[in-house]
Amino acid sequence: MNNKKFEVEADFLTIGRTFAEYRRMFDLRAGDIAGRELLDCGGGAGAFTATAAELAERAVAVDPLFGPPPDALEPELTDAIEYNVAQLREKRDLFVWDFYGGVDAREWYLRAAAERFLADYATHPERYVTGALPALPVADDAVDLALVSNLLFTYDDRLDRAFHEAAVRDLARVAREEVRVFPLHSLDRARSAFVEPVADALRADGHAVEYREVPYEFQPGATEMLVVEPA
Repeated sequence: MNNKKFEVEADFLTIGRTFAEYRRMFDLRAGDIAGRELLDCGGGAGAFTATAAELAERAVAVDPLFGPPPDALEPELTDAIEYNVAQLREKRDLFVWDFYGGVDAREWYLRAAAERFLADYATHPERYVTGALPALPVADDAVDLALVSNLLFTYDDRLDRAFHEAAVRDLARVAREEVRVFPLHSLDRARSAFVEPVADALRADGHAVEYREVPYEFQPGATEMLVVEPA
């Protein structure tokens, strides 16, 4: 394997993050969640929606993963975690371990997220909508805040500039207040070449666009999220 890059052999890696990770990745405060309507786009096997739903007015996730029964998804999620962890052990020097402490703890977070997701997916399937960017099956102005984790700007080698622009525009369509995207670095650990062109395109559409620091770092230097306010 190329030791300078984290490899994803499948189209995309279906792993998830916990609520605690999301709070840091998107610098989420209590006021961002309580009583709000939230969307996790590309939610995958994440636990955010399950936990946020207990605090928010409404929380939903969208992902092409959704649809099959939980017992059909579980083997795929287990395989993805094992693949991820194997690479982390081999390439641990590519990452910053201040939050996790080590690979074992990172593995615990991955398994905890998948377990929480599967339980909630089984009991509250209405929270999990089958769909994908750049054309979400979500109404205009349907949520207050839309979050995108480890999808946009991550896979520069398989998602082009046109896709990114269309995707962020569609997110701005469904979000009344803000779209937050994290991280802004691709799998090669460099800041995505599409960040600035997408930001410029959204500004040209009349959106307010800014970069905000977040209290989370796993890829070295990846400590900013893109924030878009609908026009």
